[in-house]
Amino acid sequence: MTADVSSEVEDFDVVVIGAGISGIGAATYFSRELPHKSLIVLEGRDNIGGTWDLFRYPGIRSDSDLHTFGYEFKPWRHESAIADAHLIREYLQETVDENNLARLIKFRHRVVQSEWSSSDSKWTLTVEATDPVTGETATKTIRTGWVFAATGYYRYDEGFAPEFAGRDDFEGLVVHPQHWPEHLDYRDKKVVIIGSGATAVTMVPAMLTGPGAAGHVTMLQRTPTYIMPIPRVDRLAVALTKLLGAKRGYAVTRFKNIWIERGIVKGLRMFPRTGRRLIRRENIKRLPKGFDVDKHFNPPYNPWDQRLCAAPDGDFFDAICSGNASVVTDSIVRFSKRGIVLQSGEELQADIIVTATGLNMRLFDGMPIVVDGQTVDIADSFAYRGMLLSGIPNWAMAIGYTTSSWTLKVSLMCRYFIDLVKYMDAHGYDRAVPVPFPGMDRRPVMDLQSGYAKRGAKILPKQGPVAPWRMAMSYQEDARALRGPVADENLAFGASQSTSQQSAERQQAHA
Repeated sequence: MTADVSSEVEDFDVVVIGAGISGIGAATYFSRELPHKSLIVLEGRDNIGGTWDLFRYPGIRSDSDLHTFGYEFKPWRHESAIADAHLIREYLQETVDENNLARLIKFRHRVVQSEWSSSDSKWTLTVEATDPVTGETATKTIRTGWVFAATGYYRYDEGFAPEFAGRDDFEGLVVHPQHWPEHLDYRDKKVVIIGSGATAVTMVPAMLTGPGAAGHVTMLQRTPTYIMPIPRVDRLAVALTKLLGAKRGYAVTRFKNIWIERGIVKGLRMFPRTGRRLIRRENIKRLPKGFDVDKHFNPPYNPWDQRLCAAPDGDFFDAICSGNASVVTDSIVRFSKRGIVLQSGEELQADIIVTATGLNMRLFDGMPIVVDGQTVDIADSFAYRGMLLSGIPNWAMAIGYTTSSWTLKVSLMCRYFIDLVKYMDAHGYDRAVPVPFPGMDRRPVMDLQSGYAKRGAKILPKQGPVAPWRMAMSYQEDARALRGPVADENLAFGASQSTSQQSAERQQAHA
C-alpha cells in the first residue's frame, strides 16, 4: 500500500545508495575524509550486507581471500581466508558499529528515480520508504549534490532462470539459489544442480555436509569450468599476524596477495596452454583414478576468459571422491516427472533441482536516470576511470574487479571520489561530468565471456580503447590512474549560479 507523497524535502551533500560491502566501505571513507559533508546511506532492504545477506543457499562464501576482499582500514581477523557469508556479515556489522554508521543508514528506502538539474547542480531522488510495522510505503524526496551508487550489478528480486521444457511436469521441487527457502529439507534427497559456476561448485560439498546432508548431489553442466583447489587458511597470513600484529600483518598479507593474484591472472592469460596443463594436472591429482577429466574439466575457453572457481581445501573434489557427488556434462532436453532428460538419452533422477544458472544484470536497480529532463540510456554512456559516467553529472558507480577481489577497486574509487570533491570545493565547482572524445570506439565494459556478462552487455555502459576510458582490471593499473591528478581534459567542470555567487563572495572577503 502506498501513502501520499510527503511534502518534506531532505537535503544532503552525498547520498550513497546501497548498504552492501561497497556502500558500507564508501560511507566509512566519506564520513572520515569529508566530515563537513552531510551524508546518508539509502538501503532498499531490511539489513546491511547486500549479496552476503540476500543469498542464503548452502555454503555461500567468498571466492576471493578476505585479506583483499576486506577493507584496507579494517584487518580481517578470522583465520579462514576464504570465508562463509555469516563471517562476512559479522565483519560488515563490526565496520558499521566501529564507525558509527548506523545513524547514516536508512533501511527500506528504495530509490525509484533520479533527476538532475543543471540550474542548481542537484539530484532530486524519489524514494519509496516502507514502514517496517505497517508495511505502508510513503514516497519521499531527497536532494543531493552527489550520488555514489553502490547498488551492485544484478537484480536482487530475480535470478536468471532459462525456460526448461517440461518444467511443470517435474513432481519434485525446483529452487533458484537466489531465492533459497529458509527451511528447505534436503536430507537424504537426490539433488541435481544445473550449472557449473561458483554457486554450483560451492553448493555441491556444502549440501553433503552435516546431519542434514543430501543423499547424492549431481552437478549438471553444459560446459566445463576451470576449478582450482586453494587453501582455506592462509598460513603465511597467520604467521605474519603473530609476528607483526593484526594491523601490520594484515597490510603485508594484503600487499602479498594483491601481487600474487595479479601474477596468477596475468600468467594464465599470457600462457594459456601452460595454464591449462597446470590446472588439468591438479585436477587429476584430486579426482578418483580413471575419472574422465577431459570430458568434465576441460573448458573450451582459455583460463580467465571466464572466472576460475575456487574449491577451498579441495572440498569440491573431495565430495566427488566420496562417491556422494558426481558431475554430468550434457545438454538438457526437458524436465520429466522424475528428473531431467538429457541429450544423451540418460534421465537424471532428482527430488530437488537447483537452477544455479546465474544472475540477471542490472545497474542502479533499474531506476530511470533523468538529466535536465532527458532520460539517459546507461548503455550509451562511457565509464570514465571505471567509476564516473559520461552524460551523467555528479554520479559515481561502484563496480569492482572481475578478475580480482571486488573491494580492492572500491577502495581506490572512494579515495578518488574524496579527492574529486575536495578539488571541486577548492575551485568553486559544484558539478563534474566526463566528456568522451568524438567517435571513440565502444567496447563492452566487462572483460569476461561469462553468460551473465554477455547477457548484460546491451544494458551496461561501455568502455573506450585507452585510459581513462578503458576499464582497468588490475589494482596496480587503477592505483596509478585513480591516485594521479584529479582533473584532466576529459572531465568538464561547472558551477551553478548560486555556487558561482558564493565563490565570488568568498574571494571578495579574502581580498
